[in-house]
Amino acid sequence: MTGRRLTSLLAYVTTATAGASLLTGCGVLPGTTGGSREPVTVMTWAPDQTRATNMPGMPAMAQTFARWVNSQGGIDGHELRILTCNEHNTTTGAAACARRAVREKAVAVVGSYSQNGRAFMAPLEAAGIPYIGGYGISEDEFTSPLSYPVNGGQASLIAGHGMQLAASCRRVSLVRPDTLAGDKFPELLNSGLRKASHRSAVDIPAVEDAAEYTEPATEAREKAGDEDGCVTAVLGERTQTFFDSFRRLPQQDGDGGKGNGDGGDGNGDGSGGASGKEEDGVRISSVLGSVGQPVIDRTGGAHSPFEGAFVTGWYPEASDRSWAPMRKVIQEHAFADNRVDPADAGVQTTWIAYTVLKEVVESLDTDTVTATRIAYALDRGARIDTGGLTPTLRWKYEDLLGAPGFPRIVNHEVTFQVVREGRLVAQQPGFVDVGETVLSAP
Repeated sequence: MTGRRLTSLLAYVTTATAGASLLTGCGVLPGTTGGSREPVTVMTWAPDQTRATNMPGMPAMAQTFARWVNSQGGIDGHELRILTCNEHNTTTGAAACARRAVREKAVAVVGSYSQNGRAFMAPLEAAGIPYIGGYGISEDEFTSPLSYPVNGGQASLIAGHGMQLAASCRRVSLVRPDTLAGDKFPELLNSGLRKASHRSAVDIPAVEDAAEYTEPATEAREKAGDEDGCVTAVLGERTQTFFDSFRRLPQQDGDGGKGNGDGGDGNGDGSGGASGKEEDGVRISSVLGSVGQPVIDRTGGAHSPFEGAFVTGWYPEASDRSWAPMRKVIQEHAFADNRVDPADAGVQTTWIAYTVLKEVVESLDTDTVTATRIAYALDRGARIDTGGLTPTLRWKYEDLLGAPGFPRIVNHEVTFQVVREGRLVAQQPGFVDVGETVLSAP
């Protein structure tokens, strides 16, 4: 019995050793990860199920990206592991997510959303963890030496929006959050309006998470006037709520809406009534993230109150062919997860941020990827090609815009879009550089 057991044991060990050699001899089997290269762990956070702005598509896109790259053997042989965290739109939530990233040894935080930059950047900086491609909503994303933004944030959007509105709007009312971040919006918008010697916008602060906005909507309409007036709202997820209150305002005597077009020439498809083309003679507008294709679809498509609205974005419109690789990955690896909407600005930003991570890790060509190595590669001038979704990205000192309050902007280009027949389409082709406009803001 003892001899037979020993023979069986030797046979088992020999077979197991041979099998192991098949798995490890060339690193990995096709379509799997493993081998001698260590996994790469990163975190993506965003608020979800809160009363203010929610971005569930960002962590969902991160998980989709990981399924895709891991099905191909990982990033340069490294399995990509994703940690997700609900930031809850609170300082305590943001800090807790950052501390968890440190505790679980994430080498980067990628493609995330938080307004609470001070709360999350301090723990990341203390641990040397880079913050790659945040949504661009907090000032700290554009000041911290460990932040690598992929867009120009709210600063570029709002400054660019002023340039977009200046061509068509005689007077502008700005409804924005009554927050520290929102306090910067008026001067940024005015910097764009001043490019065309336009008068400053009327500043109307509003509660960020209100259930209705009748009072600020009334003030905005009155201050914009009914002669080529424009009302722009930048309230994140509550922008839809604001414009719902706006369209419910009673008609003013003598108003009917004239229609002033869908572009900069001031004539065209407007027909008045309760749509974005005109509301009592007033045109509505916003920026990407506050208004996007998913919001337009939810509110009626071509019959949406946003029909005819001006919108400033960071990236090409969702139908642009530059998004084809992302759409293919979503189709094949999101598995009917309806949080991953390819037209959502948060999903798009996360895709670009993970593109940066992928290219940087590949450039390292090392068995062990650390936070320090990633930050060093980015600081040394790694150039990231995003396939036409942004200009080539690089974060060397000479690439930084250096604008007051936003020194780490490297991508200061935006797109001008308009809602036409229920779809966000280009108002004019290509990107618009708003770098000088952001620099001119106080």
